[in-house]
Amino acid sequence: MTDGRQVWFWVALLFAAGFAFYELGSVLTPFVAGMAVAYLLNPLVGALQRRKLSRGLATGVVTLGFCLLVLLALILLVPVLIGQASDFAQRLPSYAATLRERALPLIELLRERLPPDISNRLREGAIDYAGPAARWLAGFVGTVLGGGMLVINALSVFLITPIVAFYLLYDWDRMVARIDTWLPRRHVETIREQARLVDRTLSGFVRGQAMVCLLLACFYGLGLSMVGLDFGLVVGMMTGAISFIPYFGMAIGMLLGVALALVQFGTAQGVGIVVAVFVAGQVIEGNFVTPRLVGDRVGLHPVWIIFALLAGGAMFGFLGILIAVPVAAVIGVAVRFALARYLASPLYLGAVESPPPQLPRDPPRDPLRDPPQGPASP
Repeated sequence: MTDGRQVWFWVALLFAAGFAFYELGSVLTPFVAGMAVAYLLNPLVGALQRRKLSRGLATGVVTLGFCLLVLLALILLVPVLIGQASDFAQRLPSYAATLRERALPLIELLRERLPPDISNRLREGAIDYAGPAARWLAGFVGTVLGGGMLVINALSVFLITPIVAFYLLYDWDRMVARIDTWLPRRHVETIREQARLVDRTLSGFVRGQAMVCLLLACFYGLGLSMVGLDFGLVVGMMTGAISFIPYFGMAIGMLLGVALALVQFGTAQGVGIVVAVFVAGQVIEGNFVTPRLVGDRVGLHPVWIIFALLAGGAMFGFLGILIAVPVAAVIGVAVRFALARYLASPLYLGAVESPPPQLPRDPPRDPLRDPPQGPASP
């Protein structure tokens, strides 16, 4: 098979896989979640194997330990989070009214300072764009929840996902070896190198960022609760959970925390304390946690991650969010590889002219062996 036919074969296979993924998206969610768990826990299984445990026993210990940790977290945190979320939903109308009353003087002061034409434009723009923005946000959230949360029921979460994770962990090395035998032999080394880059990127983001989110959730939850903020545990846990979205997660948590502090405390000191908690979390995360757990292994631009998450959620719901970062990592590595090939190709360098042929030169003459010849004698 020629290179051109190979390219078309892989392109057709990719489109067929994408179509099947789109059609079976509602069924694949627990299986994709199981694959993510298996990828996350595979280094632990390898570490136990190096301590002379069999693959089956190491897989069972790691999977059981992970399930117990998740179950313990659900037992301890879910009732508290549900209670605070329900209480927050009940108080939300009164919070909105109080926030509006306290924000009106600031808005009036801002309107007095601004020229009338700019103030009118801002008000008209807010009216024009508030409705479409709210509808888009509601539609996005509805797509994510409607496409995923109805499928991720108790059966898939507590039964299918752990089973899939266990069998994938048990057969991980054999699956990788089998897939390696399917690679085109002519390009096998190139594909292996790019696969290692993808694994390096994903391991840095998935494993490292998961630990960062867990630590930030604990820090924000405990910190906001200790300063006395109502629903501080919910706000803090939510902020830490969505901190894998660059800038967006921390910004949403801070806005929500400041709004609650403004309603609850009503003083600059109270708001400043809440802001200080978020600033301290960002300083710790940026200078200590992320450099140690993630480092420079990710190689994914924050804007690219945000776009991938929004596009995946809009197209496939919760399943799209699960696969957004792996797909973004694969595309990023492929684009960098293609760019490197382009920069080394004649398309970028242009036609390289070959140097003109050089005529052979006479070898240098040794004056001792070849003395100069005088004029011929008559």
